[in-house]
Amino acid sequence: MSIQIEHNHLWLTSQHEWFYSAILDLDVDGKVQKVLLRDMQRHPFKQQILHLDFLRVSENEALRAKVPLHFVNQEKSPAGKSAGVVVTHELNEVEVSCLPKDLPEFLEIDLAELVVGDIVHLSQIKLPKGVTIPALAHGGKEHDLAIVIARHARVEVEEEAEAAPEASAEVPAAKVAKPEAGDAAKKK
Repeated sequence: MSIQIEHNHLWLTSQHEWFYSAILDLDVDGKVQKVLLRDMQRHPFKQQILHLDFLRVSENEALRAKVPLHFVNQEKSPAGKSAGVVVTHELNEVEVSCLPKDLPEFLEIDLAELVVGDIVHLSQIKLPKGVTIPALAHGGKEHDLAIVIARHARVEVEEEAEAAPEASAEVPAAKVAKPEAGDAAKKK
């Protein structure tokens, strides 16, 4: 069904994170339908939404939707306080399966106990009741993706930079004699 929506209200609503992972009430000619945003196309440089795709949802059927991840207490963790440690967020969102009434706005990942060398996987996410992660249903470690990794930062040293001072120490500096004013006149 093709519809038109007031742009300014839609633009302001799209600035909120919840808009992308919430069941919305779409009123079309007085008939309210439950929908989930599936796709959005924006103008390349203008603040303008060109097209939206909504998916009708049934309250009795499970749906799949991507939900953002919120990382909390990273700066309080042992890894977050350590110098030279990089905490990498490998995923920013995860696909979940649930009934529309159970769809979370976001999933919170508590990193308070994160230490150097730790890896947080999908299976370690505390999920609300009625919410599952379909990727984990396949089993095996290859589907239990890493979400957060805490590791020491690598310092790359260029071998050429280290070799350059040694090479210059072995070769004696050349001496250049300054021509005298009389020598320059003689050559002319």
